[in-house]
Amino acid sequence: MNNQADKTNEWLFEITPKNKFLTLNFKEIWQYRDLLVLFVKRDIITVYKQTVLGPLWYLIQPLFTSITFTIIFNNVAGIKTEAIPPFLFNLGSIMVWNYFTSCLSGTSDTFKANAGIFGKVYFPRIITPLSIVISNLVKFGIQFLIFVIFYIFYYFQGAQLTLNGTLIFFPILIAFMGILGLGLGMIISSMVTKYRDLNNLIGFGIQLLMYVSAVMYPMKLIKEKLPQLGWIVEYNPLAYIIESSRYMLLNVGEISIEGLVYTFLITFITFFVGLLVFNKTEKSFIDTV
Repeated sequence: MNNQADKTNEWLFEITPKNKFLTLNFKEIWQYRDLLVLFVKRDIITVYKQTVLGPLWYLIQPLFTSITFTIIFNNVAGIKTEAIPPFLFNLGSIMVWNYFTSCLSGTSDTFKANAGIFGKVYFPRIITPLSIVISNLVKFGIQFLIFVIFYIFYYFQGAQLTLNGTLIFFPILIAFMGILGLGLGMIISSMVTKYRDLNNLIGFGIQLLMYVSAVMYPMKLIKEKLPQLGWIVEYNPLAYIIESSRYMLLNVGEISIEGLVYTFLITFITFFVGLLVFNKTEKSFIDTV
């Protein structure tokens, strides 16, 4: 009888305060995988649920941005893209850049946007920003499909488009882009709990960051035209991801091994700092939000 009583008193899960600053419990995340899938579906469906065009906005935004960049930077400013059609050059860059900005802007509001849920139900808080990064992969996949369609169109139009073997590493590059966005987003979301006005600067900061991330121009161009400011781009890890993605997709530009190693180091450092700050903030954020 005592053994049966002991078994009935055993808990399936035990929720305790986190004593470690740096915690990433993969086992617990796996246990809540159904909730992660639910959040991913929520992020995909609810964003455009009450809009007229719905998921078509996933296509409209990069297409119109590419057209705008082509007119302003290629036709007016005269930026050359070698043998690559300027529109395709811009579309490939914007597609990758949008994934980063979607991850950053979505995760930067984690605590404020989910304060009601966090204050009532327990689950690993890291699931919320993770769901945003994963759901944005669906958006990226749609935009990548559009890129492939235009790639085929320009190829049959006679454009000098060639593939190279580095294309197989493209998913790894996108994964690092998502991890970097996740890390920065967790840092910002933790700071927003105390400094509300910081959230208003994110959109402005992202726009400024785009101009020093080699999104609409090759990296070598800024070194030639503005050598005194080239160091800003060279120390920007996002610029190496954008430049490398163009090389993998369009065989234009170059891949800097040193630059990618630097980028991967910055990505891992940013992620672990973000995780450290995120774990520390989740203990007491409910008192400040």
